[in-house]
Amino acid sequence: MFQDSPIYDRLISERGDVPTQVRREAERVSRELEFVMQPLNAFGAAPAERPAHPGNGWQRSALPPGRL
Repeated sequence: MFQDSPIYDRLISERGDVPTQVRREAERVSRELEFVMQPLNAFGAAPAERPAHPGNGWQRSALPPGRL
């Protein structure tokens, strides 16, 4: 990327190749995200089905602190 750049070469020798390290870490995180975002049926499990009518409508379970 930076050919014949003594400043860049010096920074790499002092601090390491940070752009390459960041790129590798981003690729690793991307692979992990792809793995966890796969649907469950990819592992042989049937997807969880939601009931057609989960209850008798909307219900409040709790009030925020300080409110009655």
